[in-house]
Amino acid sequence: MEGGPLGLLLGYAFIGSIYYCVMVSVGEMISLLPLPGGHIRLAERFVDPAFSLAMGWNCWYSWTLTIPAELAAAMTLIDYWQPGIDNTIWITMCLLVAIGINLFGVGVYGEVEFMFASIKVITIVGLIILGIILDLGGGPNHDRIGFRYWKNPGPFVQFAGIPGAKGRFLGFFRVLTQAAFSMIGTEAVAMAAAEAKDPQRTMPKAVRNVYIRILLFYISGVFVIGLLVPSNEPSLNLDSSNASASPFVIVIEKAGIKGLASVINAALLTSAWSAATSDIYLSSRGMYGLALSGNAPKIFTFTSRSGLPYVSVAFSSAIALLSYMVVNTSSGIVFTWFADMTATAGLLAWLCVGVTYLRFHMGLKAQGIARSTLVYTSRIQPYAAWWVVGASTVTLLFSGWEVFLRDSWSTVTFVTNYLPMLLFPVLFSLSKVFRGSSIVQPMEMDFRTGSV
Repeated sequence: MEGGPLGLLLGYAFIGSIYYCVMVSVGEMISLLPLPGGHIRLAERFVDPAFSLAMGWNCWYSWTLTIPAELAAAMTLIDYWQPGIDNTIWITMCLLVAIGINLFGVGVYGEVEFMFASIKVITIVGLIILGIILDLGGGPNHDRIGFRYWKNPGPFVQFAGIPGAKGRFLGFFRVLTQAAFSMIGTEAVAMAAAEAKDPQRTMPKAVRNVYIRILLFYISGVFVIGLLVPSNEPSLNLDSSNASASPFVIVIEKAGIKGLASVINAALLTSAWSAATSDIYLSSRGMYGLALSGNAPKIFTFTSRSGLPYVSVAFSSAIALLSYMVVNTSSGIVFTWFADMTATAGLLAWLCVGVTYLRFHMGLKAQGIARSTLVYTSRIQPYAAWWVVGASTVTLLFSGWEVFLRDSWSTVTFVTNYLPMLLFPVLFSLSKVFRGSSIVQPMEMDFRTGSV
C-alpha cells in the first residue's frame, strides 16, 4: 500500500479537494451556459479555440486509455479465481459485452449503467459497514484490529526505504497518481448536466452529490481499508504476479468469513466492467464531438439512423484491444501503466478547467456582470479555481518523480506519466499555426449565446 494508511488517506483527501473544486468551477459555468460538450466548449469560448482543441484531445486520450486500464483491473480480479490461466478469453468476453452495450444505443446503456451503479453503491456502503464491524472484532475470529496497522508497520511508508521526512514525502506523492485515477473522468457528470432540461436545479445538486461521494465512497472507504490491511501486505503489490484480490477481499479472507470474498470480488468485477463500458461511451462521444467541431476527421461524424456514432464507437473500441497486453504481462503491471497515463491526462484536464474558469471570471468582471446574478455560484470562487490550477500542476510535475532518483530511470514510467504534458503543447501549437486562432479577449467573451 503506497504511502501507508495515513499517507493514502491524505492523498485521497488532497485529490478529492481538487476534484470538488473542479466540479464547483464547471458547475458555475455550466449553470449559466449549458453548452453541449461542457468544459471543452467553454474553453473555446473563454480561452482559445486552440486551447479547446488540445483539451478535447487530451480528454479523449484520458477516457480512451481508461478502457484497457479497467479491463486489466478486471483481469486482476478474475485472477483471484483462476490464477495463472490465459486471460485472452476473459478479455474478449468483457470487451464484447462492453461494445455490445454501446452499440445498442443510449437507452440500453442507461439502463445497464443504472443497474451497475446500484450494485456499486450497495457494495461500497456494505463494505464500509462490514469493515467497521471487523475492525472492532465482530468477525468470526473476533480479532479486534483497531489502529494496529497504523502502529506496525506504521501510518506512513518510506518510499524505496528512504529514511525520514523525505521518504514519507515521496511516498505521499506516489499515492496521488493512484488517487487521481479513481476520480478522473467523473467530471463527465457535469457534461451530462450541461444537456439537462433544468441546469439551475441540477447543477447545485450535482455538486453537492460530489461532496458526499468524496467523503463517503473515497475518504471513508480508504480510511477503513487503512485500518484493516497492513501496508506491507504482499497481495497489494500490483507489480507482482500474486496481486489476486482487492483489499476488501483480503480482509474478508483473513477474518475467516467463508463464501463472502467471492461475492465481493464479483461485485467489484462488475464495477470494473461497468467502468470500461462507460469509457467506451465517453470516448466515442468525445471523438464525435471533436469531429463535429472540426477538430477530428469528418468520418467520425457518421451516425446510424438512430443517431449512434458507430464509427467513433468502433475506433474507441479498437483502442481497447490494448487490453490484450495482459496476456504476456502481469495484469497488475499493465493496469499501473494505463492508470498512470489516464491519471496524468485527467489531471491536465482538471488544470484546463481551472484556467477556463479564471478566464470566465475575468470576463465577468471586465463586462460588469455580477456573479450574484448567475443561476449558481460558490463562495469559494475564484480561490477554488486557483487551487485547481496550482495543486494539479504540482501533482503533475511530481507524478513520475521516482525516475529522477539516482539509478532509478525507467522509460516506461517517464512516458506513462509525462506523455500527456508533452502532447498538450504540441497540439496547442499546431492548432495555432494551422488554424490561426487567438486568445479570446475578456470584453469579447460571449456570455449570452446559449445562456439559461
